[in-house]
Amino acid sequence: MPDIREWIEVMRYFHGLYNVAIFSAFVYQGWMGWKIRQERLAGTSQGAFVGRHRRNGPILALLAVLGYLAGNALVYLDTGHLYAYPFHAANGAGIVVLVLAAYLMSRRIRGAASPWRTPHLAAGVLILSLYVIQAALGLAILQKLQG
Repeated sequence: MPDIREWIEVMRYFHGLYNVAIFSAFVYQGWMGWKIRQERLAGTSQGAFVGRHRRNGPILALLAVLGYLAGNALVYLDTGHLYAYPFHAANGAGIVVLVLAAYLMSRRIRGAASPWRTPHLAAGVLILSLYVIQAALGLAILQKLQG
């Protein structure tokens, strides 16, 4: 029977793979949002992605928060400290704050001329950027733990 240390080792990789999947879903979500924006500005039909973009947003927000909380639980079980990896923790918290902000902004978008559209876009771009940094930080942690 594996002990807790072996489970933690496996869960480190699962946490990373889970968040790569969430990042990939956010890339797709951002791509749909960008296509919707281009079609709206061009005055063409936006119907192909609007419903999917609106449905996926809250689900992705929840999954991102769960990934962050799982990472915190994993680090606490492994080290006894929530902030054993402070840059990774702070960047993850930044992602969660931006995801929640993007979600709240999306609830306020009403009509083609909504002033919340551009801040929502900016939050999305920052989320994707921070996810790339988060992956690099996570890989550095894994490398440090193995070496």
